[in-house]
Amino acid sequence: MSYSAEYVSAGARVGLRPFRPCDGPEFTARVRESRELHRPWLFPPATLEDYEPYAAQRAGSGFLVCELDTGDIAGFVNVNNVVRGAFQCGALGYGAFAHAAGRGLFGEGFDLLLAHAFAEDGLGLHRLEANIQPGNTASIGLVRGRGFRLEGFSPEFLHVDGAWRDHERWAVTRRAS
Repeated sequence: MSYSAEYVSAGARVGLRPFRPCDGPEFTARVRESRELHRPWLFPPATLEDYEPYAAQRAGSGFLVCELDTGDIAGFVNVNNVVRGAFQCGALGYGAFAHAAGRGLFGEGFDLLLAHAFAEDGLGLHRLEANIQPGNTASIGLVRGRGFRLEGFSPEFLHVDGAWRDHERWAVTRRAS
């Protein structure tokens, strides 16, 4: 089955598409299957009740990474807190699901998101930030490998898992072509 019409961007194995209300059952099942992978870094919605407002809040700036051959959801990338005007920046939130981990699917999808976020016919941003807890070496490796630079340390930056957590601020800007 072809899912190509749904995607804002597609690579060799995955496509990037917006969240849909009908994705709730698969998304929340993948979240529950991925608890060990995500903890203590990330807590996406694990119930349909929580998924609906989560997906609605990401309209236009939240994307699912899906396998092209099956349509299965491999992960998600959200561009949060978009600031326009002179800044043209967004903050990334993302996660791979356990069944896709280690297969390179999420990395391919993350690359598609970067291209879409910086494209004039995409989100048209100039800068993307990823605020990452210092112990999250997998996430740091993901962004470092894609040209993000460490810009600083923010103590007690985000409230995660019941406490204010320190984060490193990583960023990348659109490359002039």
